[in-house]
Amino acid sequence: MPDDELRAILRAADDIIAEGGRTLLTKILKGSKERKLLELGLDHNPSYGFYRHLTLDQITEKVDHMIQSGFLKTEGNWKFPTIIFTPLGWVIEKDRRAEEFVQEWDRWLDNNVTPLNMEYLKDRNRAMIFLFLYKILCSRDNRYIPFLAL
Repeated sequence: MPDDELRAILRAADDIIAEGGRTLLTKILKGSKERKLLELGLDHNPSYGFYRHLTLDQITEKVDHMIQSGFLKTEGNWKFPTIIFTPLGWVIEKDRRAEEFVQEWDRWLDNNVTPLNMEYLKDRNRAMIFLFLYKILCSRDNRYIPFLAL
């Protein structure tokens, strides 16, 4: 599977880990306008509609391939299994999410936006936050310092 597709599926899955299953993941990737999906704000996922040109069956095959390849797995009872990352899938997604936070901070800096606080990072995965901070450190960009003090 091409790298961009692999990353798109992992990113779509990130917003529903341990809460949604294969069907919901497939609908995000399709760009479904289903009410439940919209109410959950999943239409704001960066991978929403990535496969809008494919059928749901074709997308489901790609999701199943990600499960069979060891990037995702299902967990839970047989009636409502949910999608979770495997360690391999999380390594890839963790890096992408950390990079998304760096890009978000860059946009804020470019637009002179100063967030009130960094509470939105509080309940995130600790390893991903450490990776994010490492990326900030490696950038050696002093413009980030005021954000780190919040």
